[in-house]
Amino acid sequence: MADELNKAALEEYKSSSVEDRGEEGEIVGESDDTASSLGKQITMKHPLEHSWTFWFDNPSGKSKQAAWGSSIRPIYTFSTAEDFWSVYNNIHHPSKLAVGADFHCFKNKIEPKWEDPVCANGGKWTMNFSRGKSDTCWLYTLLALIGEQFDYGDEICGAVINVRVRQEKIALWTRNAANETAQVSIGKQWKEFLDYNDTIGFIFHDDAKKLDRAAKNRYSV
Repeated sequence: MADELNKAALEEYKSSSVEDRGEEGEIVGESDDTASSLGKQITMKHPLEHSWTFWFDNPSGKSKQAAWGSSIRPIYTFSTAEDFWSVYNNIHHPSKLAVGADFHCFKNKIEPKWEDPVCANGGKWTMNFSRGKSDTCWLYTLLALIGEQFDYGDEICGAVINVRVRQEKIALWTRNAANETAQVSIGKQWKEFLDYNDTIGFIFHDDAKKLDRAAKNRYSV
């Protein structure tokens, strides 16, 4: 799993009450008294090394004629640990998302598209989960990203969770697919952070664009 800092953060989340967090996916309002109290308690926020943006691709907004990625919209950009938890605790987790939804978390100013200049020469590692079983691994992936846990962190673009009828897939996007040393290191560390035992594969974006589902893994760990 992630390091001790991330474990501590997760325990803090688990130990908070439903009243503190709100129902799954519900946007929770605050009374004036609560907001005032929180303002006094939180005197300093903890900045992250990078700012990150959540993006959402709503299945109801997709059409068969629309270009891929045309329905992806930025939701929120955060740059502190507190802002991350504020958003994360008040949005639907993967098990509650509609089939066909894609939810992304990418470094700010990097769009989760092959066409983005930072992503253009990259690729992705992918993990597969049974429907409704990816929530914890999605959280740990996010913590590893924003906590800069990867040795080759500069290679990281972001991550996406794809919700489908029979499965959920988490993909980790990187920027330089040809850098085998960096990609293999990232894949191995990601598996360690999540205690994921199955083999995972890395596909170049160029291969995916040309071959679609026929694209083969270039690396495996």
